[in-house]
Amino acid sequence: MAEAFLKDILDKLRSLITEEVGLILGVDKEMKKLSNTLITLQAELKDTEIKQIVNRSFRDWVQKLGALAYKIDDILDECNTHGSKLNKLSRYSPRNMFYSRIIRGRMKRVTEKLEVVATESAKFATESAKFQMPADKPREVVVPPSRETISLLTQYDQIYDREEDKEKIVQILVNDVKEDKGISVLPIIGVGGIGKTTLAKLVYNDPRVGEHYDIRIWVYVSKNFELKTLLKAMIEDATGSAVALGQLDVLQRELRKLLSQKRYLIVLDDVWNEDQEKWFKLKNILSCGSTGASIIVTARQNKVAHIMGTLPAHRLKRLSDENCWMLLRSRAFGPNEEVSPHLEIIGKEIVKKCVGVPLIAEALGGILRFKRTREEWLYVKEDELHNLQLRF
Repeated sequence: MAEAFLKDILDKLRSLITEEVGLILGVDKEMKKLSNTLITLQAELKDTEIKQIVNRSFRDWVQKLGALAYKIDDILDECNTHGSKLNKLSRYSPRNMFYSRIIRGRMKRVTEKLEVVATESAKFATESAKFQMPADKPREVVVPPSRETISLLTQYDQIYDREEDKEKIVQILVNDVKEDKGISVLPIIGVGGIGKTTLAKLVYNDPRVGEHYDIRIWVYVSKNFELKTLLKAMIEDATGSAVALGQLDVLQRELRKLLSQKRYLIVLDDVWNEDQEKWFKLKNILSCGSTGASIIVTARQNKVAHIMGTLPAHRLKRLSDENCWMLLRSRAFGPNEEVSPHLEIIGKEIVKKCVGVPLIAEALGGILRFKRTREEWLYVKEDELHNLQLRF
């Protein structure tokens, strides 16, 4: 979550302020105050992963900030939906003034809570200074093994309420991609933990997709968008054999030999790159396939979709509480065990903490896997999410 999600919220806020949606709704002042508070928090989210490793209190702080960020995102979505139906004159209508009072109150309360979180960030300044890298030393990007994704669907890749998303993407790839154009790039965008990778897996492994494409390649990208590394990974996935990280020209010729005149599908999972020159270089190398060649990109940032996408981005929405409960229940009880009524009641309260994010539902379900007493479930309901160490 953290920095990327906060940036998306700030972009959304700036857009609403620029388009005078806040003015129309009578909450322009509140929006600007909220924007200023979020800007001050951005600095604290630099080097988040290092800080979370060395400082448990910082992990807890990030999670509190994340919970508030989801609430802010919901309020802004509501403002955008309501404000798009109005104009400057109708802001004084009784109905809109009533709505403005409600939304202003919600925005004021969440801003006050955010300011409390902001004041807590001061205590991390001293600790974080110890872990700053010198400006002249680039940090090596290390991919934690547990984060690297694979194309194979497993029993843990449970997904609820995403069948429509999958069908839409499969239809685009199989039927709608224009045969007379270059590479088609379809971004899947959403916050961390929302299920982008799992959706990409479902599409990648769909029989219709398998029949339609001559070759399929899956590459986990993360923050390391280096050309040689990506070419090596693509060759290895296509051939099933290890490849030495040799000269760029050799890797380029080998990949083009594999993809030449083939209708391929490449999944670039978890892309963070915002350097369009790097993307243009990779795209140029990949422009050797036949018509209908396609790429799926999963990413959190809108900017990635703008740089890489040739097709409209597919945005993943959060799950309903009911679907989060189904996911949590499957992790906590497995396929066969019955759920007692008193635990189900508590469980459906617990999933409200998930704010529609499948990863949180899965994590909480894992915590509850061997807990079967009412007291244990109540403890998780009241306290566990605050201490849950998730990294988005």
